[in-house]
Amino acid sequence: MRERRRILSGVLSLLILVCLVALGYWLWQDFSQNRQNAMIVEALDITSSEPGTSPSQTESPDITQPEEPSSEVPSTEAEEAATQETPLLLTNPYESAFLANPDMKAWIQIPDTKIDYPVMWTPKDENYYLYKDFEGKENKNGCLILDTDSCLDPLTTNLIIHGHNMKSGAMFGDLTDYEDEDYYQKHPRIILYTEQCQRNYEIIAVFRSQVYKKTDTVFKFYKFFQADTQEEFDDFYNNIKKLSLYDTGVTASFGDRFITLSTCVYHVTNGRFVVVAKEVEPGDSYLPVRE
Repeated sequence: MRERRRILSGVLSLLILVCLVALGYWLWQDFSQNRQNAMIVEALDITSSEPGTSPSQTESPDITQPEEPSSEVPSTEAEEAATQETPLLLTNPYESAFLANPDMKAWIQIPDTKIDYPVMWTPKDENYYLYKDFEGKENKNGCLILDTDSCLDPLTTNLIIHGHNMKSGAMFGDLTDYEDEDYYQKHPRIILYTEQCQRNYEIIAVFRSQVYKKTDTVFKFYKFFQADTQEEFDDFYNNIKKLSLYDTGVTASFGDRFITLSTCVYHVTNGRFVVVAKEVEPGDSYLPVRE
């Protein structure tokens, strides 16, 4: 009997031990699950916005918000576009001269020569500055004169500038040096500074001519100011090329503009020495001289 009680007691103790082990295992599983859930919740809290926090202050490792397309032009591109639309205006280098005498309509310069003078325009009296200086005082050199029928605004196809052939080399006294092709090679450009802009020219023809009688049916370079048709352009262009003392290699087509420099020479009565240049790439644009 005592032996049976001892066995029963052992079995009962074993059952209790099994139950305790099972309970401990269950409690451990429950604790682990709760801990895992807590970690998941914590991770979710990190990836979501808290109240009062803007979306830009949080990061999401899984979802990337698409960026709004920018309508702004990068600053460098915007600056380039503005520069292309509106040319940079500079102060006119001859502003003081324009202000000093309103009869001055341009300043002509042939780099590395003596030709560096104001150009006067008096349409009511073309010869006013023939023997007067810039200030209107008597002077045998006179001034360079823009032909009455030439115009800068609106710009005519051809601008003719007259000047004395002075022995001293003043005014157009050195223009005849262009008879020498080597001289041309060293001085192929002419620059005209107007109130609005700088105009650049390349010499296209050099020749001798004369002032003809009104009844003479010949090419008269001094009568060409405007080419409104291809025929008018061709007549001028073909004749200056045919008369030229040498080929400068510069060509032109309908729509191009010219400057013609003319001075007296004495190979014939009323002889003229002529240099014609074609306008090429534009130069600087200037701020208004007169408001």
